[in-house]
Amino acid sequence: MNVKSELLANLANADGEFVSGAALAEKLGVSRNAVWKAVKSLEAEGFSISSVTSKGYRLSDDNNRLSADLITPLLKTKEIGRTIKVFDEVDSTNNIARELETEKYPNGTVVIADRQTAGRGRIGRSFASPSGKGLYMSILVRPHFNLEYAPMITAAASCAAAEAVESLCGSPVMIKWVNDLYMNGKKICGILTEASLGLEMRVLDCATIGIGINVRRVGDSFDEELLKRATSIEDETGMALNRNVLCAEVLNRLEEYLGRIADRSFLSAYREREMLTGNMITANVGREKIVGEALGIDENANLILRLPTGEMKHLSSGEANLCRIRQ
Repeated sequence: MNVKSELLANLANADGEFVSGAALAEKLGVSRNAVWKAVKSLEAEGFSISSVTSKGYRLSDDNNRLSADLITPLLKTKEIGRTIKVFDEVDSTNNIARELETEKYPNGTVVIADRQTAGRGRIGRSFASPSGKGLYMSILVRPHFNLEYAPMITAAASCAAAEAVESLCGSPVMIKWVNDLYMNGKKICGILTEASLGLEMRVLDCATIGIGINVRRVGDSFDEELLKRATSIEDETGMALNRNVLCAEVLNRLEEYLGRIADRSFLSAYREREMLTGNMITANVGREKIVGEALGIDENANLILRLPTGEMKHLSSGEANLCRIRQ
């Protein structure tokens, strides 16, 4: 038995209440001194634990250390998040998840990092991932969808992440087609889905869903240019969300929304949050830049665009690599 891991799980299940050292010692089958040593070791690792004489221990509200032991008790899922690997630093959580895919890790495996040194977005863009500031994770899913559903995975994940953030902070979260979440006109989250095809090329064998959410105040972690277009939940709302709680909220909703892809019932939620609709936008389609009015989202999560000529185009995320509201 890992005393530290079991101790964290028990504190996480206490809903913020104090648990006495005696009760923890009895539950874990160790001495009270062993409990005290485990607490001190966890504090040295960065966990914030309050201790009060005659009351015991509890996780502090400001705890900002990521841990599978703190996420798992909050999950309501059947498969998503039932295997979690947490790292202090990786190059990219998507890279690690894809390695695990080759090792046949199960559906729903989640890779989480406190920091990414080479986080990336669509078409090779970088994604700033400073330590202690965000929730950077990748989810390995084996949906065995027909290929027609593959483009909708990112849209479904966007709904799940937006709903999770909004449920915890109360501030509206919008989606900029297809994969960015916005709060007060600035980006707080990016989503990157990378897929592997089955040998017969008719089914989606595996997909890695990368989600990066800016949670805590970014301060000088972002350069001046990035600060013009990106922000964090705390910078916009003043709320320092617990990253473990946010992670569990996203995973709980992700399993639900992935289950709604086949019947497309998630699209109504996506359309309610989509922020390009009704605006004149510019879009990069291959090497061509086009201008048009965004009319909405079709049944395949494509963006419907009306060009100045009156021609209607349905843009897929695979062909339109950048869309912006025309100023």
